[in-house]
Amino acid sequence: MSDGATMLEFMKTERDGEVLIVTLNRADKRNALSAAFIEELYDLFEWIRRSDEVRAVVVRAEGGHFCAGLDLIEHHLEQRSASDFMAICRRWHAAFDAIQHCGKPVIGALNGAVVGGGLELAGAFHIRVADATTYFALPEGQRGIFTGGGATVRVARLVGEARMIDMMLTGRTYAGDEAVAVGLCQYHVAGSSFDKAIEIARKAAQNPPLSNFAITSGIAHIGNMPSADAYFAEAFIAGITNTQPASKDRLEAFMNKTAARVRHE
Repeated sequence: MSDGATMLEFMKTERDGEVLIVTLNRADKRNALSAAFIEELYDLFEWIRRSDEVRAVVVRAEGGHFCAGLDLIEHHLEQRSASDFMAICRRWHAAFDAIQHCGKPVIGALNGAVVGGGLELAGAFHIRVADATTYFALPEGQRGIFTGGGATVRVARLVGEARMIDMMLTGRTYAGDEAVAVGLCQYHVAGSSFDKAIEIARKAAQNPPLSNFAITSGIAHIGNMPSADAYFAEAFIAGITNTQPASKDRLEAFMNKTAARVRHE
């Protein structure tokens, strides 16, 4: 990909220095996720994982809604069998795993609906920024369907099993500061979620790549382990990360009092 904007079928990308901006570009369908859209997401984030030039990613969307989830019209018209839809779900899992484990911080600039599969997509991001229009929902119960893109793992970890069940059974929505409080997003801004997301991405891009890889991938994997294994994995990752050349340089700056201080704004 070049430094300029690159058009894909369902997305477009552009560079802001070491930050790659990914824009969901299916606004006429509220950025609903078709099978082909999922394949494009997988391919893009596999490329991001291999790229030495991209240090952080911002994902935003065209139109008034970030993502309305599964393309229900496509699903209805396809008349898929149970095994067909299981295969679709596994591709969603692969695509969202590719996002979460691409090794680069992925920040979501959210707006409007982040619903169903759209929340599953956003749940794969490492940081989520909501604006004043953003709302989160899992309306699967009302649609007569069940989550298939990893919500039972990622969203349940964010909000808790009981809260997720409530969302699915009743169609309950969350927005604003309440969405931050329950863990659906980390930031709620009155202005542009994109501006805040870019600010975060630029800051994260200044970290050593190995540190960002350890943070974005290591913590998720450690969370799946029994305590004894988790402690070992943490020590192993720390041993590699904390002795990298970039770490030594930054610790020397800290010792010499030339490093930036941690301050509460």
